[in-house]
Amino acid sequence: MPQAIAATPPESPQAPARVGAAGSEFTPLLRAVKERGLLERRPGWYAAGITVNLLALAVTAAGLVLFGHSPWSLLLAVPLAVFSARTGFIAHDAGHAQIATRRRTNRLLQLFHANLLLGMSQEWWNDKHNRHHANPNHLDKDPDVAPDILVFAGHQTAGRTGLRGWLTRHQAWLFFPLTTLEGLALKVYGFRAVFSAREDDARDGTPGARRDRLVEGGLLVAHVVGYAALLIATMSPGQALVFALIHQMLLGLHLGMAFAPNHKGMAMPGQDGDDRRWGHLRRQVLTSRNVRGGLVTDWLLGGLNYQIEHHLFPSMPRPHLRLAQPLVRTHCEALGIPYTETGAVDSYRQALVHLHAVGEPLREG
Repeated sequence: MPQAIAATPPESPQAPARVGAAGSEFTPLLRAVKERGLLERRPGWYAAGITVNLLALAVTAAGLVLFGHSPWSLLLAVPLAVFSARTGFIAHDAGHAQIATRRRTNRLLQLFHANLLLGMSQEWWNDKHNRHHANPNHLDKDPDVAPDILVFAGHQTAGRTGLRGWLTRHQAWLFFPLTTLEGLALKVYGFRAVFSAREDDARDGTPGARRDRLVEGGLLVAHVVGYAALLIATMSPGQALVFALIHQMLLGLHLGMAFAPNHKGMAMPGQDGDDRRWGHLRRQVLTSRNVRGGLVTDWLLGGLNYQIEHHLFPSMPRPHLRLAQPLVRTHCEALGIPYTETGAVDSYRQALVHLHAVGEPLREG
């Protein structure tokens, strides 16, 4: 840990000086964070975490080899889902360049964890996630709140009939059951993005783009082949199918519980024609929600419980997010900007209440 961090305990931060211009509200906070070394990479911390996670995955795979034909081996789907989610968090951090200073190193780490270990396309995820970070919760610009199976604003319910209308009417009750499909959805969207022709992407015609797509596609296929081979070699076909379903459903639920509290029910620029011109600080803080908790919460949610800090400083290493939180909270209080933080249960309640309220017009009709 850099010495600058220890020199200023996070429990008693000094608020960065308040400035008058709205456009420069973020600058004093950024300066304070840099002075404390909180944007410096932590390769040792990540190396240890990656090693432990890979060992856990290897032990789980060894357990399948040893006990695969026993019905008790289905229980191994639980730890495999947990450590698969950890793999996703590492891929997420590599995509934000949190792990290494060199872009190539982060890319290789993300390819290994996302494409090979999870079967999720790096390029597809980065494109989608970067657009989300640029305009979080913006109804016209954030792909995470675009109407699909779920809708996030009242006007998105217009014209939804049949199955889609039924889903919208009951989306609050269906939210967590639907998250069990998230693990499979990440694979489907990634495969579709890599293997479908995208004529509107000019980069597809360059040798570098073709090579990147071949690498991504090869790793995705290797994931599917390796995953299927492990299960088929250690279990009967029926047991392998059940194991895969349990694993993927628990993985989706775990990821859904990490992502669900972050923005749902928070401010939504673009709603009802309101395209708010906020600076970086307000755009990220007012659309995000933190989840209160200790080290267990940090571990289970992959640091995404510090959603405000993560959105303000996307390249900040995960272990520094909790150290930056007092600085960010104090700075927001000095500027009179609401800083939203709640407990885990209440964060899910708020998200579900919002989804329930959005579906109200269809229930009344």
